[in-house]
Amino acid sequence: MKHVTIKDIAKSLCISVSTVSRALTDDKNIRKETRDMVMAEAKRLGYKRNPVAMNLKMGRTNTIGVIVPEMHTPYAAQVISGIQEVLYKRNQKVLLAESDENANREYDNLNMMEQFMVDGLIVSMCSYRKNSDKYLQLAKQGMAIVFYDRIPYGMDMPQVLVDDNNDSFFMVEYLIRHGRKRIAYIQGPDDIYNTYLREQGYREAMEKFKLYDPTLIVKTGMTFKDGADAIDRLISKGVDFDAVYAFTDTLAIGAMNRLRDLGKHVPDDVSVAGFSGTELSTIVSPQLTTMEPPLAEMGRKAAEMVMEKINNPEMENSKVVLKTTMRKRESTGEKED
Repeated sequence: MKHVTIKDIAKSLCISVSTVSRALTDDKNIRKETRDMVMAEAKRLGYKRNPVAMNLKMGRTNTIGVIVPEMHTPYAAQVISGIQEVLYKRNQKVLLAESDENANREYDNLNMMEQFMVDGLIVSMCSYRKNSDKYLQLAKQGMAIVFYDRIPYGMDMPQVLVDDNNDSFFMVEYLIRHGRKRIAYIQGPDDIYNTYLREQGYREAMEKFKLYDPTLIVKTGMTFKDGADAIDRLISKGVDFDAVYAFTDTLAIGAMNRLRDLGKHVPDDVSVAGFSGTELSTIVSPQLTTMEPPLAEMGRKAAEMVMEKINNPEMENSKVVLKTTMRKRESTGEKED
């Protein structure tokens, strides 16, 4: 469908494009008769203003880009809900892209956001080791960028996150104080900085109680199958364990399902805990003990920060650390209130 432009109106009325433009913007130097004539012809032809073009004249697109690593779980959806809650009230459009845990695709998404001239960007990274130069380039060009959850390392940019180290420590300590001594940790990919921080918290808790054993750590990917495969690897190596703590709920659920397939009872034989706190943790049986970040709040805060950065580019880059909640459930022998 061909869109009617101001050139079409000008041609129909045999007047200049600039006159039509000034009439449509209610320029005080345009006579009322000319303005009324232009408005009537615009209505007859079905002309609609192009808000993108108008915003570009003002130096903004009123569009915020959001890049998430995956959309397979409810994690990203809850954050996006918080982002939209803030931005829609401020008449901002949201341009959403998924990187599918692929740094190359994330790079393509960044190029797309640049081409669409978004005013700001909210990102959860695939890899803290890759694409740093691109982020720095975009920031230098004036794009407001806020990272959430999966953060960069060594880049001074606004961030919204949880205390992965401490929260991981407290989860492992909870398992230890409930009688578990051989706690396996299913660790995610090294490219995700949170993986390092949660492993650090796990290690500190195990060392505190003199229980640390590196054979209990299994590095893997991010899927349900990766969680299941981690259990098989532990068993094939003859590693004895009475609890499993996983980098994400997805990995924890994959591990829990595999334990059940092998005839193990959760939590009687093996306790299982994760870190994510989405609906996934409550729709499995037994329900999963997890560390729950305030995901919608994370999205709201990231959206507020990106708008602040757009309106005040010289503002100091801040880091906001949100509080998590430990949800104790049946997978560790408890029922949540």
